[in-house]
Amino acid sequence: MNFSDVIQEIGAGRYRPELTLFFSTFTTLLAVINPFESLPVFLSLLNDKSDAEHRRVAFLACLYTLLLILFFFFFGAAIMKIFGVSLPMVRIAGGIVLMRIGFELFMPSSRDSASLAAVGPNDNIAFMPLAMPLMCGPGAIATVLGMAANVEHSRHETIAMGAVFVAIFLAVAITYVCLAYAEKLTTWLGPLGIDAATRIVGFFVSAMGVSLIFNGVVDALRAHGLTRLL
Repeated sequence: MNFSDVIQEIGAGRYRPELTLFFSTFTTLLAVINPFESLPVFLSLLNDKSDAEHRRVAFLACLYTLLLILFFFFFGAAIMKIFGVSLPMVRIAGGIVLMRIGFELFMPSSRDSASLAAVGPNDNIAFMPLAMPLMCGPGAIATVLGMAANVEHSRHETIAMGAVFVAIFLAVAITYVCLAYAEKLTTWLGPLGIDAATRIVGFFVSAMGVSLIFNGVVDALRAHGLTRLL
């Protein structure tokens, strides 16, 4: 089946679950990465640097983030299985992490100052603290592990995996644009705009966490034959 055939099947509604998986992965991952929250740290670490240096560090940070996310997407579930953790439990744990992060986004955080305090003058700031833990933290890892579990439940596993991969790439690409033009974006939004956007993102992250927990609980009950009691 070629690419045009896949597009026609999507239009016919055959791959609607995979399309839903794409949008849920994209929106959840972008909300969890939350480039708005990384803007103050990014600008503080690159104070008085040129625009070219801003773009270079933004590219490296997003490249590291992409590689880390893909690593956990492809190998995270296998690592969990080695430790005897089932995929429904991964979804529940990931949902709890997302809920906690969502609640924290509603309240002021000392995350930025703590990240800056731990950085030395010769450190690779693109990797730490930008890529990890700011952009690829527990929330992003929990998200991709949850989506990997959804891929395994899909009827069209290859299409579902491709949808998640594209969603990951787009989320990281948008993050790069936000970081590369951080000064202009910060000036345009202002402190109040960034704060409002962060709080709105927190609400959606919390809702996505609840969804992961619910689906994980249903899968766990189904795996143990307890859904008939509901």
